[in-house]
Amino acid sequence: MDAELLHSPVVGSTEDEEVDVCYWNLQLAFMKKRHTEKIEGSKALAQSWRMKDRMKTVSVALVLCLNVGVDPPDVVKTSPCARLECWLDPLSMSPQKALETIGANLQKQYENWQPRARYKQSLDPTVDEVKKLCTSLRRNAKEERVLFHYNGHGVPRPTVNGEIWVFNKNYTQYIPLSIYDLQTWMGSPSIFVYDCSNAGIIVKSFKQFALQREQELEVAAINPNHPLAQMPLPPSMKNCIQLAACEASELLPMNPDLPADLFTSCLTTPIKIALRWFCMQKSAKLVPGVTLDLIEKIPGRLNDRRTPLGELNWIFTAITDTIAWNVLPRDLFQKLFRQDLLVASLFRNFLLAERIMRSYNCTPVSSPRLPPTYMHSMWQAWDLAVDICLSQLPTIIEEGTAFRHSPFFAEQLTAFQVWLTMGVENRNPPEQLPIVLQVLLSQVHRLRALDLLGRFLDLGPWAVSLALSVGIFPYVLKLLQSSARELRPLLVFIWAKILAVDSSCQADLVKDNGHKYFLSVLADPYMPAEHRTMAVFILAVIVNNYNTGQEACLQGNLIAICLEQLNDPHPLLRQWVAICLGRIWQSFDSARWCGVRDSAHEKLYSLLSDPIPEVRCAAVFALGTFVGNSAERTDHSTTIDHNVAMMLAQLINDGSPIVRKELVVALSHLVEQYESNFCTVALQFIEEEKNYAVASPANSTETGNVTPVKDSPAIPRLRSVNSYTNLRAATTARTLNKSLQNLNLNEEGGPAAFSPGNLSTSSSASSTLGSPDNDEYLLSFETIDKMRRVSSYSSLNSLIGVSFNSVYTQIWRVLLHLAADPFPDVSDLAMRVLNNIAYKATMNARTQRILDSGSLTQSAPASPTSKGTLIHQAGASHRSKRSSSPSSGSPPVPGASSSSLTNEVPKAPVRDGPSSRPTYTPTLGGQAPHSQQFPRTRKMFDKGPDQTAEDGDETAAHRAFINVSLQTGVCDWSAKYFAQPVMKIPEEHDSESQVRKEREWRFLRNTRVRRQSQCVTQRGVTRLDDQIFINRNPGVPSVVKFHPFNTCIAVADKDSICFWDWEKGERLDYFYNGNPRYTRITAMEYLNGHDSSLLLTATDDGALRIWKNFADQKNPEMVTAWQGLSDMLPTTRGLARRVSIYIDRSKQGGAGMVVDWEQETGLLMTSGDVRVIRIWDTEREMKVQDIPTGADSCVTSLSCDPQRSLVAAGFGDGSVRVYDRRMGPNECRVMTYREHGAWVVKTHLQKEPEGHIISVSVNGDVRFFDPRMPEAINILQTVKGLTALDIHPQATLFACGSMNQFIAVYNSNGDVISNIKYYDGFMGQRIGAISCLAFHPYWPHLAVGSNDYYMSIYSAEKRLR
Repeated sequence: MDAELLHSPVVGSTEDEEVDVCYWNLQLAFMKKRHTEKIEGSKALAQSWRMKDRMKTVSVALVLCLNVGVDPPDVVKTSPCARLECWLDPLSMSPQKALETIGANLQKQYENWQPRARYKQSLDPTVDEVKKLCTSLRRNAKEERVLFHYNGHGVPRPTVNGEIWVFNKNYTQYIPLSIYDLQTWMGSPSIFVYDCSNAGIIVKSFKQFALQREQELEVAAINPNHPLAQMPLPPSMKNCIQLAACEASELLPMNPDLPADLFTSCLTTPIKIALRWFCMQKSAKLVPGVTLDLIEKIPGRLNDRRTPLGELNWIFTAITDTIAWNVLPRDLFQKLFRQDLLVASLFRNFLLAERIMRSYNCTPVSSPRLPPTYMHSMWQAWDLAVDICLSQLPTIIEEGTAFRHSPFFAEQLTAFQVWLTMGVENRNPPEQLPIVLQVLLSQVHRLRALDLLGRFLDLGPWAVSLALSVGIFPYVLKLLQSSARELRPLLVFIWAKILAVDSSCQADLVKDNGHKYFLSVLADPYMPAEHRTMAVFILAVIVNNYNTGQEACLQGNLIAICLEQLNDPHPLLRQWVAICLGRIWQSFDSARWCGVRDSAHEKLYSLLSDPIPEVRCAAVFALGTFVGNSAERTDHSTTIDHNVAMMLAQLINDGSPIVRKELVVALSHLVEQYESNFCTVALQFIEEEKNYAVASPANSTETGNVTPVKDSPAIPRLRSVNSYTNLRAATTARTLNKSLQNLNLNEEGGPAAFSPGNLSTSSSASSTLGSPDNDEYLLSFETIDKMRRVSSYSSLNSLIGVSFNSVYTQIWRVLLHLAADPFPDVSDLAMRVLNNIAYKATMNARTQRILDSGSLTQSAPASPTSKGTLIHQAGASHRSKRSSSPSSGSPPVPGASSSSLTNEVPKAPVRDGPSSRPTYTPTLGGQAPHSQQFPRTRKMFDKGPDQTAEDGDETAAHRAFINVSLQTGVCDWSAKYFAQPVMKIPEEHDSESQVRKEREWRFLRNTRVRRQSQCVTQRGVTRLDDQIFINRNPGVPSVVKFHPFNTCIAVADKDSICFWDWEKGERLDYFYNGNPRYTRITAMEYLNGHDSSLLLTATDDGALRIWKNFADQKNPEMVTAWQGLSDMLPTTRGLARRVSIYIDRSKQGGAGMVVDWEQETGLLMTSGDVRVIRIWDTEREMKVQDIPTGADSCVTSLSCDPQRSLVAAGFGDGSVRVYDRRMGPNECRVMTYREHGAWVVKTHLQKEPEGHIISVSVNGDVRFFDPRMPEAINILQTVKGLTALDIHPQATLFACGSMNQFIAVYNSNGDVISNIKYYDGFMGQRIGAISCLAFHPYWPHLAVGSNDYYMSIYSAEKRLR
């Protein structure tokens, strides 16, 4: 990164400003592309560039009606008059010989453009001769194009009836030939050239007759009995092209200096006529000594670019191509200039004909019609090139001096370069693009042209499409045959750009052996890593879902070359090497075995712990496709699959959701391969799940957590959350498979059904947030979560020969864990895999049991047909008869009509669904087919007596997760990197960009807040009881956090977050955090508070979620989420020694999860009801350190200092411990203080070089420790029975909330500066028990949340502020 770009907008030398620069250079967390973009590939562009129907003109009919020596009656010729035909004077020899010579010359002129065509001349013909000629040519040409050239200089002008003239046998009469007949004989596709006066009439008639034919075809198609339908169908004339010398009312020019067939000369000998015409202009006088005779002597050949004539021809081609590309619509350009070589040449030359003939008041006509091009600025470049060439002629011819090449191409490349350098984003494409194409095959300009072309392609997919539409493809394909080393970086870059936009080119590359070029680049150790990355990306595209490409690259030793570069220092290269390996052996067994021989899977393991999440993700993808091959299985391959699976399982708690998503897909391949084993395991878990009643926090709710219904406020509507549109399965009864609902009733004597109370009722989404397509889920999230927790401590018996600790069992556990992932996309994918297997397992088991069963008599009650029914009534009634007391002391099952569990905040009356708070809807474990013995009371395919048609599509409902082919789109998303500009300055470094301006504004605002607040705190805060905000929060506040720089405050209740603007007193946002029902939010942090703020929420199950777009007009979006602490399962929580005195009610489940955030290092410290402090590196999104706490109780508070690498932790047993994270796990604890006698409410480590540790316990004793001293250096006593406490980081103030329902604010000497007991001006209402407190990081503001939903903010006196 350039040093200058890093500089802040306000740079100075004072200490304050140095601090400002530090803030400007602070790294931002979770702002990479993987966090800000949707993970999906780019939309495929419509392929308009590839010619679907390339054509050839294979036959040419040359029809000349000259009748030399006899002028037609309707043309009065001037004297002298234009006489030359094909550059020959017909009167210079006998008429017959002249006619034959002119015919032969015309054929030679056409052969210059299309030497391989079949030419037939018809000189002064009759109608029959023309018919015979045309029909035979069409017969031989089949579907290809035929050209019909008509010279009518010796016959009358065409008629308005659509006729041209030919002769009778004796040449005594002119005979009309109808264009309609000519169309019939010529058929389609054809091209017609008319060189005669009034030629535009023919074009008009042709179109009318073509229209008439179309109508006839339509009539015949509609009515088979119509007489037209009995006749042979006339050919359609849609694919016909016409070129005519002049408009319907114009005569051909008769200037004696010009040839009589000026139009034909322009079309077939363009350079010759262009030079003659140039000499006839007045401007030619500026070039002395050039005469018409001299022009005839220009040395060289048209097809040799090194000669003057060849160079002029090359320049002419480039200019006419450029004019056409710039003026014509793209599809017309493709059709006329890229489909057929002869047609392209004729149209290029037609542009010249328009320019020359318009100067003689004659307008050539074409069909399809072209926009006028005769005034295009590129013609001036042509005139200059001709001028430069002709000015050398006299000395070249007379003195034999060397020919100086034209600067035309170099100048045009410079113009292109200027366009690239100076242009703005939204502008017209560069007109020189076709010229760049022309010079690609020229040795002289090739390197520069490729460089400029690469820079152009780098502008984005639109530029690639443009370049392909110009026709760059065959040129860059041919260049791959070049062995020049200097072209390698350029060609690799260009091909990476092309394939990133259009991957279909893989076939062309393999066909032309192009893949070998890139294999050699990748294997070349002297190539820079960037170019090898592009080469491996190209190869990854070549082998992607393309068997021929896979075989070709396997033979080219791709696997060995890739494996050598797996540990390259360049992360993008590592990523694409892994993706390339994953793609070459995807569904291609010989490549897999080649990988096995080279121990590819073992070499890939090292990438599973790579610091870059995208590389880890690519490695998981490669290993996933490695185990996902469906060829024959041997013991060897099964062992390898097991090893790979166990290696992958270690990524279960990776910090990056893209890695975990790829992990689910990789494991799904394994599940597919070993389906029967997994079905066995699934049944085993399902059986076990029935036999274990897991006590979950849902049923051990302590009274303190129950909110009285009458007190609860009306629940406001929650904002919809983008990431939650696809949340986990709605947990209603309808999530059960309809077809299995009839089968799930207990047999007599079976275990009692679970009621919702003793299920682990966790749903990351409740019914309102469930996705619409989740109706097909068989295993609900509850059941999966319960299985996960059962499996963690139960000893399952071995069943059907699969040991409990087998690979399959462990992978099933991993999938259960991933199904409870805090990131919805991950859990969705895992749910699909689990449900797929559960469905197959239960269906197989059901079939088996039915086959085993004896009598098939009794039928079960029908399932309800109303989708809205919360609880399966049949099941509910069935159970209520049998189980008098629900197991585990759970509350009785609510009926279908009762509200969802009332110990939660009840929902407002539901009017239109989502407008109420997400409600919890119980799933009935007892109603799930996998939770019960399978009954023997149903016929296999019998429907219940009251079954309605609605259940008829049960099989369709299941196709959703059977044979799931899961994909994450990460590879396609990664490929977008190559399609996007890589040379452009990123927006944040571009001093004029909007992003940069916004950043500068935030920076200046932050500086202002810091300085102003510093002034206030330095003057000393003597009181803090001026209430500046009060409002009723939608839920009981449990955590509160001020934004450091704007006027926003985040207030979390159990599972939702509310944002308030404390200055304006208005609510900004309220949304659902998505944590399961039995968990609560216990900590919040603002990340990147100085810039683009994100909000981190931590819940007491160890999950961390990060949100963006909150408190503004957009919908909140989850950026990422991961399991910060993996072993905080609900069953292990709350084991910490409880404090005997009254602790904040929300803390009754232990400390929950506590976090501390270091913006400077991007490290996140996490701990809580565990025995470690886990440190996460948010840059790498991985765990970097586990510091053992060495304590038997939970961590209640964390505080860190990045400068000293110290972490201070307060514990439930009253100890305060200090750790140095630079040291090893055994010696990192550098100090332990055991002076508090009870639960430590808050520990604060001052962020100064000599900063102290301040800690406070529930007994109200505040202790100051110097980390170097073994004992407290100061002790203050505050109020006893603390429920909440916070320490102001700048002003050294303490605020204590106690169970006596008041707040005391102390200064650093321990003096009470304020006692807050009542809400000022709010009817004197006494405040409830304090649930949370927080100071603003800079201002002397104190936020207070209480158990009666109120949220207030107090500040210092107004005069201070």
